[in-house]
Amino acid sequence: MVHLSTILSLVALVFQPGPAVSLEQHQNSSASSDGAQEVYNGGFSNAQTVKLRIGNGGAGQSGLVKAFADAYIQYSVGQGSSPFLVEWFLGDTTQSLAKLASGAIDVALTYNEAAENASIKSGAGVQRSLAFIDHFWLVGPPSNPANLSTVGDTVLDMFNKLVTMGNADQAVPPTDRVPTRFLSRYDKSATNIKESQLFITIGQVPWALAYSNWYHQYPRFPLQALQGASLLEEYTLTDKGTWLSSPSNVTSNLIVYKQGLEPSASNSIPGDDTTILLNPCAAVLGSQTLDNAVAKDFMKWLLSDDGGQKVVRGFKKNGVQLYAPASKA
Repeated sequence: MVHLSTILSLVALVFQPGPAVSLEQHQNSSASSDGAQEVYNGGFSNAQTVKLRIGNGGAGQSGLVKAFADAYIQYSVGQGSSPFLVEWFLGDTTQSLAKLASGAIDVALTYNEAAENASIKSGAGVQRSLAFIDHFWLVGPPSNPANLSTVGDTVLDMFNKLVTMGNADQAVPPTDRVPTRFLSRYDKSATNIKESQLFITIGQVPWALAYSNWYHQYPRFPLQALQGASLLEEYTLTDKGTWLSSPSNVTSNLIVYKQGLEPSASNSIPGDDTTILLNPCAAVLGSQTLDNAVAKDFMKWLLSDDGGQKVVRGFKKNGVQLYAPASKA
């Protein structure tokens, strides 16, 4: 049963005014007056001019965008440039591509190939290149009310069990355990799209009428969504970067039931869990930029083995690498 203290905590969580940002993300950065979530200077306190604007959600919250920005500024200064600023605009894939189309950002780091190709076709974007790979993880409460098996179940088996047990618990609410519930960000993010694809693959649309009460619509950014699932003892689809960037009091209340891995000689069957749960991130260069030379140079640097790909390989939390370089695709 859910205790009163949990309910009160949930109320505070639901009605918080906006997405929280960790203290780590605020180091060597400051908020911008034009709507940017963070501003990075590469360690150069005399930098004043913004020359690059990047849009992204989860990799910004994990700190990877900051790592990209600071490393690129330092690289550019080493090449003879004066110090400058890079802004990060918080947004999911849909929001970031919309900002790119309006000219509010120069580069979108997004996670949906079809939407990215549509951006290129429309003229809003002029270049799309794979930047790095994240990984989707299906996580949930240790009590495991849906009886997911980490040994024998595929990810589609698990989603079938979520539907079956969610419907059963909705029909007859359990009195001796937490009911089966799935938390969806329900915000048109890449995570929401992937989760929807998995449900549709097994012939289910729990967000449609008649609405399934076990399908919890919770439109928040990645860190806040995982926090909600932890507090409410619900299953959810998250990503490796978000998991490893979350505090232990969030992740300790959850178990990873299925995770994506890069293909290898032992797990490279098309359509298997490895392929299904990969989350590639592409960089899309916009047609309207603050400084076209800088934006194009950033794209080139981002894809170079000694530039952005080196940053990806070296970006770790507690000794664990969060993302894979583009070459792993």
